[in-house]
Amino acid sequence: MSQDPNQKPPKIEFPCEDYMVKVVRDANDEAHQFVLEVMRRHAPGLDEERITLRESSTGKFTSVTFFILATGEDQLKALFEELKVHPAVHMVL
Repeated sequence: MSQDPNQKPPKIEFPCEDYMVKVVRDANDEAHQFVLEVMRRHAPGLDEERITLRESSTGKFTSVTFFILATGEDQLKALFEELKVHPAVHMVL
């Protein structure tokens, strides 16, 4: 099955509840605290009980999954940009 090259991805309607953000970071407390602080700042009301952590097979990295209330493209852009500049953050999805 081939994908239509002219097909555009679905447009997100804001506000969007349960918007998933996944961050792959170094597996250490400093990196975890940085990511948490950024998420708290950009997503007030973050439900921290829904955060999931998954370690890589080598134990060198941890992926952290958050579900936030996405309020708009500006919020998401600022969140992703702030996360990506930290050297312990390797990927933001």
